[in-house]
Amino acid sequence: MIPIYPVNSLSATPLQGEVTLSGLTNPPPLSLYIHIPWCVRKCPYCDFNSHESKQNIPEAAYVDALIQDLEQSTPLIWGRKIHSVFFGGGTPSLFSGESIDRILSHVRMLTPLEYGAEITLEANPGTVDVAHFKGYKEAGVNRVSLGIQSFDDRYLKALGRIHDTEQALQAAQLAIDTFERVNLDVMYALPEQSLEDALRDAEIACQLKPAHLSFYHLTLEPNTAFHRTPPSLPDDDTSATMQEEIEKILAQQGYVNYETSAFAQPGMQCKHNLNYWTFGDYLGIGAGAHSKLSFHDKLIRQSRHKHPKRYMEFATQGNAVDQEWRIERDALGFEFMMNTLRLHDGFATDLFQQRTGLPLITIRDSLQAAVQQGLLEHQETRIRPTLKGRRFLNNLLEMFLDE
Repeated sequence: MIPIYPVNSLSATPLQGEVTLSGLTNPPPLSLYIHIPWCVRKCPYCDFNSHESKQNIPEAAYVDALIQDLEQSTPLIWGRKIHSVFFGGGTPSLFSGESIDRILSHVRMLTPLEYGAEITLEANPGTVDVAHFKGYKEAGVNRVSLGIQSFDDRYLKALGRIHDTEQALQAAQLAIDTFERVNLDVMYALPEQSLEDALRDAEIACQLKPAHLSFYHLTLEPNTAFHRTPPSLPDDDTSATMQEEIEKILAQQGYVNYETSAFAQPGMQCKHNLNYWTFGDYLGIGAGAHSKLSFHDKLIRQSRHKHPKRYMEFATQGNAVDQEWRIERDALGFEFMMNTLRLHDGFATDLFQQRTGLPLITIRDSLQAAVQQGLLEHQETRIRPTLKGRRFLNNLLEMFLDE
């Protein structure tokens, strides 16, 4: 059980009895995540903290709460440059360009936002138009991630999406015409989906030529409608074939599969997500948002109050954080590997100590066992998962649980 500490224990001064990290001399890069929790309709596969907008969204009040949350959090990140910003949800594109501009204006006032920082906003094809994208771009957004999921009306309906094929194509083209960096989210192994249909989605996505593509295997997550009433899904062999053939199509079109589900044209990787996957730091503001922050003597995680109404109430009172806990020394190796081993190129060996404050020798036994089982390649300056390790990533990660 990870102990929960009071939310006012944010000082970098060691608490009595805590394990001090020996080698965490410099903080890692810092990102900012901003959560917008509302959506038009809750998708049956979604386990994110999202809420249907059955009534008018309290947009202005929520923006006020976000700004207050950020103001309260600045002492934790004082002087640290923010390298990327990500508006996630929910459906951030339900908010106006004016609201996004107001949020980003305060980010610039309260933090040293890096010049040219990657600023991403997630959007639903059923909620955007020329005016929306124009407003977001003027506010400073320079990357859009569109939740396409499929280019086939049959599967969009099965997934409970609010857009159709025509809207998906129009929104994708509009985004690509407006922003240099665009990601399209697509899913496969959908209810009753054939191999041919899954590959057709991949081919259409490639024809649009976005800078980045994310292809996710549909999974039945707990506390979702699909988990309670499972649809008929392709069997494991068919799903595995879908993954392999999709990867081939994207590779032929010049997309580099640099992370488990992420494909990018050269130089167009998602900087924000790369920071997560290299165990960087991030401040999360908004309902249910999570943070991971490093100090010279400890690494902490935080979670904000989850329900939007409760979050706004507590943020206004100066206490948006619901829980805070320290990442215990024994868990650091697993947490680091859980992120970095999603990257096909793995990580530089010295990154482990830079991000955890621990010497690599602390996970030596698990590393050796993973190499012996053909799941890892351990070179002098780099550790990366093999093809077998990528295919059996969960098995690989379990080997680091007991370090």
